[in-house]
Amino acid sequence: MSTAPPTTALSDHFARSLPELALAWRADEVPDPRLLALNEPLAAELGLDPGWLRGPEGVRLLVGNHLPDGAAPVAQAYAGHQFGHYSPRLGDGRALLLGELTHADGHLRDLHLKGSGRTPFSRGGDGLAAVGPMVREYVVSEAMHALGIPTTRSLAVVATGRSVRREALLPGAVLARVARSHLRVGSFQYARATDDVDLLRRLADHAIARHHPGAAEADNPHLALFEAVVAAQASLVARWMLAGFVHGVMNTDNMTISGETIDYGPCAFMDAYDPATVYSSIDEGGRYAYGNQPLVAEWNLARLAEALLPLFADDQERAVEVAVEALGAFRPQYDAAWSAGARAKLGLSGADDDAVVTPLVEDLLVLLRDGHVDHTSFHRRLGAAARGNTEPARELFLDLAAIDAWLARWRALGPDGDAMDRVNPAYVPRNHLVEEALTAVTGGDTGPLERLLDAVTSPYDERPGLERYAAPAPADFGATYQTFCGT
Repeated sequence: MSTAPPTTALSDHFARSLPELALAWRADEVPDPRLLALNEPLAAELGLDPGWLRGPEGVRLLVGNHLPDGAAPVAQAYAGHQFGHYSPRLGDGRALLLGELTHADGHLRDLHLKGSGRTPFSRGGDGLAAVGPMVREYVVSEAMHALGIPTTRSLAVVATGRSVRREALLPGAVLARVARSHLRVGSFQYARATDDVDLLRRLADHAIARHHPGAAEADNPHLALFEAVVAAQASLVARWMLAGFVHGVMNTDNMTISGETIDYGPCAFMDAYDPATVYSSIDEGGRYAYGNQPLVAEWNLARLAEALLPLFADDQERAVEVAVEALGAFRPQYDAAWSAGARAKLGLSGADDDAVVTPLVEDLLVLLRDGHVDHTSFHRRLGAAARGNTEPARELFLDLAAIDAWLARWRALGPDGDAMDRVNPAYVPRNHLVEEALTAVTGGDTGPLERLLDAVTSPYDERPGLERYAAPAPADFGATYQTFCGT
């Protein structure tokens, strides 16, 4: 086993740049750390020796108990709208930013912990996390990365040897995750609420330098920053929708400035297609249902615009005017991204007539919803239909006349089945398989987790022996399935 320390030092760039948003803090001591999962390729990209990370000091780094020289861990401050209700002081209640590492691409990445103990932002919580939710984030975030969807990454899950009380006593864990940054809409809401325009400006300049450097060259850099975030989020949410991903808790503190998916709490991939799909146990009103995600993203971006108004223009009316105009770009950008993605999923080129393709897509969504058809399975099987074998796709429907009529219209456009297989995954983290893996790893068996990760981190490469990972959920599974945030 390697005993080499990290080759890349942790920096404290965020803490030094924005001390008003960074509270120096240390992770709780972990009594008996045990590595459950390690993302070795990601570790190497960060200049971290996987062999060293598997050793005693490396595992202690992954829970925040061993810190390299110069490391200055902080709990980050932010505000946010949670289910539409504003909270002026949220922050990292069970998380710590250990610092930044330089990725192989030359850009900084945050090394961040979840479940590392109470902080002054904990608001009565215990600051801890259980094995199950941390493994869920590891699986789903790595699957999202493999699907090409911008996301925070999971570096490791470490069992702590400490019990966590939820509905019952559960084994505790810490997740080490990596992100381009943890700047959120809520970060700007917090800065705006201080009435310190200099802090707001420094935060915006920090975000420009780290994520959207092109904005610095604009006539109005802070407006250009907002426009860049609008574009990034329009693209991101379109990709969620195309993949059937349900975030579950799209609060403004869970929307990043970078355009990465963050905070995989009560998330899930949709089984049967239905815009009303909700998995989160706490989303009783369906605010964050699958079909509502574009509208919620736009609402969250409006809150970012409100926070940034003092930087847009000295005159309040002019600031509001330019903010509204910039926010207005979200819908056409989202629609364009989603439409292009929908065409790709159906193997149709951009040259096909919109007047033909648009109703074709709309009619398909009605058929999928009315037939309770598995979203992922249908699109994957449609590749075979493009090559002449329609049976795998049509057997998912009860109304065969309706799907046969649709297939005839679609096949008349000459879809490219091979191109479809490159964008329609065979494997996603299906909810019943995720639960199976979580139950097993909580009991000490990592085998199901390893097999699931093997499938979902190569989602387009269909392989013998993985048939159950491509199959729809059992018929009686989805009707009552719920996910939980883990706090």
